[in-house]
Amino acid sequence: MAVKPISATIALLRSRDWQAAHEIAQDSKEPLAAWAHGIVHLIEGDESNARYWYEKAKRPFPGMDGVDAEIAALESTLKKS
Repeated sequence: MAVKPISATIALLRSRDWQAAHEIAQDSKEPLAAWAHGIVHLIEGDESNARYWYEKAKRPFPGMDGVDAEIAALESTLKKS
């Protein structure tokens, strides 16, 4: 089975399908995978895991209510790369 690109997580994150997005983020070796993984855990409500992944992504932790802004920022960053 081929690994899906991180860009495939955007629609899943928007629809709050964190489990499907988690599979993609977990399997990816892309540079932005840790950020997507952090967003997954924001949606899941797992703050300690979200904080861990944001630290790995070298991004400031946005707080548990920052999900929509983070998804938009990730999408924007992906479009630029």
